[in-house]
Amino acid sequence: MSLLTAILFRFISYGYSKERFVWSLISAVGIFCLGSGATIVHGFQNLWTSQQPENIHYAALVIGGSFIIEGASLLVAIQAVKKGAAAEGMSIRDYVWRGHDPTSVAVMTEDGAAVTGLAIAAASLVAVNKTGNAIYDPIGSIIVGNLLGMVAIFLIQRNRHALIGRAIDDHDMERVLEFLRNDPVVDALYDCKSEVIGPGFFRFKAEIDFNGLVVVQNYLERTGREDWARQFREAAKDENDTKLLVTMSNYGEELVTALGSEVDRLEKEIQLLVPGIRHVDIEAHNP
Repeated sequence: MSLLTAILFRFISYGYSKERFVWSLISAVGIFCLGSGATIVHGFQNLWTSQQPENIHYAALVIGGSFIIEGASLLVAIQAVKKGAAAEGMSIRDYVWRGHDPTSVAVMTEDGAAVTGLAIAAASLVAVNKTGNAIYDPIGSIIVGNLLGMVAIFLIQRNRHALIGRAIDDHDMERVLEFLRNDPVVDALYDCKSEVIGPGFFRFKAEIDFNGLVVVQNYLERTGREDWARQFREAAKDENDTKLLVTMSNYGEELVTALGSEVDRLEKEIQLLVPGIRHVDIEAHNP
């Protein structure tokens, strides 16, 4: 195993892939505390002491340049979200609200808030210039602060769900459970759970009450009934039980292997059904 492969395996297996959610959450908290809070406080402080800007043309130039830069960044972020939505088979709206990777959504919403905030600032500047009333400047600040607050709360919620191990979508979960219920080797399902282990990656766990009769029938169809029947008949003719016990032990060992093969088959089919499920843990239920 190469060093790169080992590092990637460590990041995926032990939860380090969730680190991006931590930084996204820190960014959202920063937007809420500094961006939203400071902007709203500054707006209220200047409601009664506001003055018309001295160099309004420079302010307009800064807003225009910032709008172009943030707009270009927003277009790139929108393309990234479109690719993510297409990869998960979702509409852009659904991906924004319940997609499995909130980091690209965070960039898009932050850039969108920045562009919208610049538009509001420009509108406030135009209102001040046209009316000569400087109160429109702090009112614009308060509106932008509230906008940033709503974006921050949305991002905090999205990253919180990702960090605490949100389950996969109900639709995908129901597909997996329906597949297991309809499989002949499954008698009953217990304690089915799922959690996010990374952007678009999931772990699925279930306890299964296996149908022993079907497991044995599937095994005998693969290996041949007549061969085992012959071995048992020959062992039963022996005067003592030694040969019979050896045959029974070998048969039991093969059945355990057969059960493991059924578990492997179920795990592979679940991963094909929902490709985002990277780890499947199936356990035999002990009544």
